[in-house]
Amino acid sequence: MPTQNQPRRRRDARPRQERHVLVYGVQRDKPDLRKLSRAVIAMAQAEAEREAQRQHETNQRPRGDRHD
Repeated sequence: MPTQNQPRRRRDARPRQERHVLVYGVQRDKPDLRKLSRAVIAMAQAEAEREAQRQHETNQRPRGDRHD
């Protein structure tokens, strides 16, 4: 048990690996909305992360490299 001066440590200190969501088509009367919504959210998050990375890389360029 950690004391007040010691921070709590997580068991898994390693960074999480990227998760891939697979969606398989299955004939059903009603679609599994929970599964479908999780897939759509994962796709939107991945797109937002790619866009943020793209913007970050654009902002990291040295200013002296421009030739206007």
